[in-house]
Amino acid sequence: LEDLDLSYNNLEQLPWEALGRLGNVNTLGLDHNLLASVPAGAFSRLHKLARLDMTSNRLTTIPPDPLFSRLPLLARPRGSPASALVLAFGGNPLHCNCELVWLRRLAREDDLEACASPPALGGRYFWAVGEEEFVCEPPVVTHRSPPLAVPAGRPAALRCRAVGDPEPRVRWVSPQGRLVGNSSRARAFPNGTLELLVTEPGDGGIFTCIAANAAGEATAAVELTVGPPPPPQLANSTSCDPPRDGDPDALTPPSAASASAKAADPGPPTDRGVQVTEHGATAALVQWPDQRPIPGIRMYQIQYNSSADDILVYRMIPADSRSFLLSDLASGRTYDLCVLAVYEDSATGLTATRPVGCARFSTEPALRPCGSPHAPFLGGTMIIALGGVIVASVLVFIFVLLMRYKVHGGQPPGKAKAPAPVSSVCSQTNGALGPTPAPPAPEPA
Repeated sequence: LEDLDLSYNNLEQLPWEALGRLGNVNTLGLDHNLLASVPAGAFSRLHKLARLDMTSNRLTTIPPDPLFSRLPLLARPRGSPASALVLAFGGNPLHCNCELVWLRRLAREDDLEACASPPALGGRYFWAVGEEEFVCEPPVVTHRSPPLAVPAGRPAALRCRAVGDPEPRVRWVSPQGRLVGNSSRARAFPNGTLELLVTEPGDGGIFTCIAANAAGEATAAVELTVGPPPPPQLANSTSCDPPRDGDPDALTPPSAASASAKAADPGPPTDRGVQVTEHGATAALVQWPDQRPIPGIRMYQIQYNSSADDILVYRMIPADSRSFLLSDLASGRTYDLCVLAVYEDSATGLTATRPVGCARFSTEPALRPCGSPHAPFLGGTMIIALGGVIVASVLVFIFVLLMRYKVHGGQPPGKAKAPAPVSSVCSQTNGALGPTPAPPAPEPA
């Protein structure tokens, strides 16, 4: 097989291993499909490949391949030497960062490929962008779980979130120094969450979160304490339900909850530049000082998320503001918050960010009244009451029918009694009796 054309098929995946065994392929057409990624080294064994067309796909990056570095890359087949490789990858949303520097450094004729991101390079021709502009941002850990304490046998979720360009990959290292992956007792998610399905006493210690990308790596420590298993609970207990781990409606007074949170989770010290005050169950007031040393501030950005989820919430604040009221918080949760100043860098002319400060705060838990009726109980009571009303109405209706039947002498209502039969009828005319019939004549002797 020398020519393979798979174009215009809306392909999202390809059998890359089988494709790599086609050592005699000279022309490979993969254009006008839905390919979002290409594995590294997918074309390394295609030594006779002279033309590779990957235009109009969904590729944001192209991994380095030994074949590309071994042969000169050209844009058009006309006039190209036999040892050159004609590579076409236009029409893809390329993310022009440090991962594509290798492609930019290759000798190649100018073509119409363009960058789609980052915003500073969006729309510019790929080959017109200087190598120094293909940059990456090292990862920064923006959120990690506070110290956790769970009883043995219960699940535990360790969370770690990081940002960077390209998006960093998060891995976890156990207190024993082993890399933690998916197993029968643990699950590692792409968003940086490590879930221990059943904890054991030996799981306690310091877990290390490692976020890495092409520009570097960042680490954060999360402490897990595994205590003794909880005592069994009696089924006929008349007291209120004990608060569960992570329950925002736990019956804990605000003062006790705040004291226990401070004792169990000291966390990083709050930055003096950012203060969170007047925080209740669902709202908090964020304040920060004036940032006059940073010239050309366009706006402020507030980033925050809670300890119960991995969703990072952004708020854009005008440049003349020094405070902001957060009013969409959940009760009984711990939040990590950072304030960043968005400004124009005079050296590069690009938009940059600089952290103003970070803070950690907890919202007050909402109290749940003890002994409140449950919804299933109320629903069953309403059904029984409604059924009783219907049965009573039917009985009253039957009783009324029986009474009416008895009053009418056993006859159905609406029917009159039939008149009694008459044996003889007398005729009366004008008040006088009619002629009396003559007695019969005596028989002759």
